[in-house]
Amino acid sequence: MGIDWEKFIDRTLNITMNENYGVVYGERKEQSNFYEIVFKTGKLREVFDDGLLLESVRDKNLVMIFMPYSSIKCVEIF
Repeated sequence: MGIDWEKFIDRTLNITMNENYGVVYGERKEQSNFYEIVFKTGKLREVFDDGLLLESVRDKNLVMIFMPYSSIKCVEIF
């Protein structure tokens, strides 16, 4: 049984990911820190066989985020 994601197009999703890591660079290279990214939030724009496409705003820029189903742990729908 699967969920029909098409019903949630243009709704805001808050996705908890299985795990994903990123790096933040400080002013000096030795200030770099790894951190775990556990949430992605955005409006659902498209649904694909292998994942979801979210639209979000980051630093005043519109970004599109592709989330493979294998990376999704939990989804809140607003």
